[in-house]
Amino acid sequence: MPAYVVVDIDVKDPEAYKQYVALAPASVEADGAKYLARARRTERLEGDGLPRRLVILQLESIEQARAWLAPDDAPVKQLRHQSASTNMVVIEGV
Repeated sequence: MPAYVVVDIDVKDPEAYKQYVALAPASVEADGAKYLARARRTERLEGDGLPRRLVILQLESIEQARAWLAPDDAPVKQLRHQSASTNMVVIEGV
């Protein structure tokens, strides 16, 4: 069953984050994930909150999403953690 990773990113260090952005696509594609949306225009339709930089990925399963964050991806993940704060969830598709 497909799964979707939704990430809300608050960039703290724009220069370091540029390095992460350069490396992230290879990490995403290596695990079979696909970008569905990536931080273009975001509009609030309801509620009070607005994500800062929103990314949505599609993967084959929740298990695959967990594997995407596995230790072999540590350098890319570490760069993300150094340059930004993130909130990340995975939801199972229908």
